[in-house]
Amino acid sequence: MIKYIAMYLPQYYPVEENNRWYGEGFTEWTNVAKARPLFRGHYQPHIPKDLGFYDLRLKETRLAQANLAREYGVQAFCYWHYWFGNGKRILEMPFREVVKDKEINFPFCLAWANETWEKKLWDKNVKNEVILEQTYPGREDIINHFYSLLEAFRDPRYFRVNGKLFFVVYKPMKAPIMKEMISIWRELAMKEGLGEFLFVGGDYACRDKDKILSMGFDCIYDDNVMNIHHDLSMMTKVRLYIQRNYLHMPTVFKYKDAIEHMIIPEDCANDVFPMIAPNWDHSPRSGRRSTILVDSTPKLFDQLLSNVENAVKDKPDERKIVLIRAWNEWGEGNYLEPDLQYGRQYLEVLKKHVRQSENEK
Repeated sequence: MIKYIAMYLPQYYPVEENNRWYGEGFTEWTNVAKARPLFRGHYQPHIPKDLGFYDLRLKETRLAQANLAREYGVQAFCYWHYWFGNGKRILEMPFREVVKDKEINFPFCLAWANETWEKKLWDKNVKNEVILEQTYPGREDIINHFYSLLEAFRDPRYFRVNGKLFFVVYKPMKAPIMKEMISIWRELAMKEGLGEFLFVGGDYACRDKDKILSMGFDCIYDDNVMNIHHDLSMMTKVRLYIQRNYLHMPTVFKYKDAIEHMIIPEDCANDVFPMIAPNWDHSPRSGRRSTILVDSTPKLFDQLLSNVENAVKDKPDERKIVLIRAWNEWGEGNYLEPDLQYGRQYLEVLKKHVRQSENEK
């Protein structure tokens, strides 16, 4: 059976830092609500339907999300986790509350988003302001990081693969302490009676796979959502460059073309987990500097799911895992949650494929 793990963004409640950087009450919904069409036929704004403009401080919201995901065949949420070093965290509240709330009987795991936060101006001529720097202080910080998550790792709901704790690192090549961290965490996991980890490093088109595995990772996840960029003719590249830099227009591709590049032959390997996206539209965040996939439909998402299933069908059962980017990245137009345009149709398509996979066991 193929297991679909959905990436989960926790930035749907106000925090002190975002209030200071972007204005009082800022959440991801701020960008979503103010988005407007940038060209004829551009679908914006994206408006949530069943769950509404929710607030993750509410237990009812977190429970409703878990129930909806379970109903349509998502196997687990993979929460983006922010640890900047020296104990600095942000947006940790939703996951912390889920761990505390045993009524939410839905699997979870973590993805460390190890990158510096910048106040992006989306202008290549202006340097972005660093607002939270990702640091790697060393051994003591590695140990503290592990123990800050110990309660979650001990929770029976934590998603495991063949008994191993599933832990994702977004940018393994950017972390100079990665090899040491993996070694220390494996030792601490055994010491605390957790068993073993399955460490998964982020990669693009498997370009750095061997280097990432050499750090101690067990697998990579292959993020090819925008892989269409790498198969363009020179004429197309020139046209897009002119549009972006001189006409100040976003880079636009058709979703039907993009999905043909999201799955590559390397995704068939046992140590690679493919990543797929139901859509992509970064314009709520980056405006005219954005990359946009247009004309996504549930029918095309159906085709993408068939493509990724073909890639993983011959793997051992425990490696038949697909990451979906994402459950709720509304500021990227990249979500499974129902919206006003299609309601639950994307979820219905996913549910159909999950049932087919179950029947093929």
